[in-house]
Amino acid sequence: MAQAFKLPDLGEGLTEGEVSRWLVAVGAQIAEDDPLVEIQTDKATVEIPSPYAGTVLEILVPEGEVAPVGAVLVVIGETARANRHPAEAGTSPSHSPGGRVAATPLVRRIAQELGVALAA
Repeated sequence: MAQAFKLPDLGEGLTEGEVSRWLVAVGAQIAEDDPLVEIQTDKATVEIPSPYAGTVLEILVPEGEVAPVGAVLVVIGETARANRHPAEAGTSPSHSPGGRVAATPLVRRIAQELGVALAA
């Protein structure tokens, strides 16, 4: 499942931060608490660790851009996990009554970008 990591409140009444340097790249495998990004504020440069383990699927705020607190910076997921545990025979994915697969907009966007059909 993909997790969206948002710019946390860095305290001191700060409302935004500039992404000064990404410490990971798209496709990188990371563990929980691995250094993820350096954010520069009016007062300091802060290294923020990853709250999730997985694969970096997408970086949404490039280096040099300013992001408000709460903005999604990066999407972290587990791309290889689906291939390691194939569905058991006789089971089917859960579908909503309208015939659509139940998925959040973020999951739908990531699936589309990766070329994965949700209704497989």
